[in-house]
Amino acid sequence: MRFIAITSCALMLGAGAPAFAQATLANVQERGMLNCQVGLPTPGFYALADDGTWSGMDVDMCRAVSAAIFGDPDMVEYQSVTSAVRFTALANSESDMLSRTTTWTAVRDTQLGLDFTAVNMYDGQGFLVPADSGITSALELDGATICVLTGTTTELNLADFFRANGMTFTPVTNENVNVLIETYLGSGCDAYTNDKSGLAARRSAFPDPTAHVMLPETISKEPLGPVVRQGDDAWANLVRWVIYGMMNAEELGITQANVAEMTASADPNIARLLGTEGNIGEGLGLSADFMVNVISAVGNYGEIYERHVGADTPIGIPRDGTLNALWTNGGIMYAPPFR
Repeated sequence: MRFIAITSCALMLGAGAPAFAQATLANVQERGMLNCQVGLPTPGFYALADDGTWSGMDVDMCRAVSAAIFGDPDMVEYQSVTSAVRFTALANSESDMLSRTTTWTAVRDTQLGLDFTAVNMYDGQGFLVPADSGITSALELDGATICVLTGTTTELNLADFFRANGMTFTPVTNENVNVLIETYLGSGCDAYTNDKSGLAARRSAFPDPTAHVMLPETISKEPLGPVVRQGDDAWANLVRWVIYGMMNAEELGITQANVAEMTASADPNIARLLGTEGNIGEGLGLSADFMVNVISAVGNYGEIYERHVGADTPIGIPRDGTLNALWTNGGIMYAPPFR
């Protein structure tokens, strides 16, 4: 596993896909490494340990794709990129995929040369304020200064919310989330806004997490998931079906601990997913048992969620009763069938 930080990109986004876009899988295989873009270190999603090891829910999406291709989850070079340059880095082929709590929107999907693969978390934007501020609702933020990451849908949603409610605010912007957090903790703004999962993740690393409260309002829809360049349908399918495979594995009761024994199952749905019947991997340029490699390496979708951001982690984002539960448990996590 390697790590590279991208600080600038020389080329600008183009409307058309590059001619070599169709060769992504071949390029990754020849390189022997997946270039996977994550954000600046964030607990639960893309955390960077002192020894240089990356972990987190979105990191496991990178590891899953690596396992599908190479049979090894650690053939990944992680690229930590600010929000301002993330799409340029992807479009310029510096990254093979982006896995960093990125919101699927119409403009991003149709005008930036990007393809969104699948939603791996349903989220919404909120506000974090000091507990001793006495603020209990976002509607009490009229005239407040708000820390917000520039170049994001978060910034646009913030302006929409205040405009819709006839309120004013003063934005405090930066493209580096760490600078914004320092500003907020140093009382440089009255509130910090982000996706609620991001607020929970950042708060978990504060010196005193209990000194900050999340306001009840959710002011936007934020479907988050991995992104690839437009123009390589085969590569988009590969990433998409790895994610769907992990969701189907959870639905079928296949886990990291039992996947080996489940390869002997007579259930045709399990047999197709694990490659003992048919060969779905062939259509993706992968081995028939690619999902065995994925699940062995990272587990099913629910295992990834609970391990990194679930109710029993410092992030503490409950899944039960939310949109992120499987459709069989009242949520909307629903993957097309493997057949």
